[in-house]
Amino acid sequence: MDQLWDATSLIQRGFNSMLDYKLYKSKKANCSETIVLIHGLGGNYGIFCHQIAAYKKEYDVLAINLPGHGKSPSTDSYDMPFNRELVADEVILLLDELKISKAHLVGISLGSVAVHHLLQRVPERVQSAVLGGAITRYAPLATFMLRAGNAVKAFVPYMWLYKMFAYIMMPKANHASSRKLFIREALKMNRRDFLAWYALTPQVNAAYANVQQYSQNIPKLYISGEQDHLFLDPLLEDTKSDEQAQHLILEQCGHVCNVEKPREFNDASLAFFNQHSSTQSSISSAL
Repeated sequence: MDQLWDATSLIQRGFNSMLDYKLYKSKKANCSETIVLIHGLGGNYGIFCHQIAAYKKEYDVLAINLPGHGKSPSTDSYDMPFNRELVADEVILLLDELKISKAHLVGISLGSVAVHHLLQRVPERVQSAVLGGAITRYAPLATFMLRAGNAVKAFVPYMWLYKMFAYIMMPKANHASSRKLFIREALKMNRRDFLAWYALTPQVNAAYANVQQYSQNIPKLYISGEQDHLFLDPLLEDTKSDEQAQHLILEQCGHVCNVEKPREFNDASLAFFNQHSSTQSSISSAL
């Protein structure tokens, strides 16, 4: 794995500004651990509105807007090609700037792909990972959708594509809140940035390919909705051999499980973080 995390070298390679972020300090005295929130395509750190208040009771919380989202640099502002390596570099550069040497990660939807890539690139920086609506590879319908979108993306409004995918991924009435949230937030994204991210979607399989090999000692909790019809079956198949992976499948829930079932998501993820905190690890080692 290439070590690319020296801040000076990253700036020289075209990283001229930091990602947009909010850092929420914990209400817990002497808190020394951080949860990092990574959203999916078209969203922003606002999709974690139901998690931040719960998390910051016990942990510092770093909410990130990825390139092309919120006030973060646009995807074409770099002096290098926009790819998943650049996204990982940007996240690590921000952690370095904030002096966060190790963190718990939360990734939602395509944010889980970013987390998987970080698990391969810098596993030593990850304390544990919670992945909601995780994507490891595409089922046939998802593959067909992406290819169809690729064929027409040059001459149709990008929001047509986004809305179509939103309704196919989240088709049921109980998915309406997450569907509306993602469509609303995607309207804040420009076409150029959307298409740059869309071009990365074929790299999903590669982002998971060596996760188990490089993150053998990192606990992972996959939280999915039972109605996540495009991604759940491939996820369960791909992760069944990962001894560090746990699964929670939420009933009557679709793809964006942190929005549709926030209480269940928060309770499970906080219990998981507490189980795998550095403080708990130190106590277990002492015993």
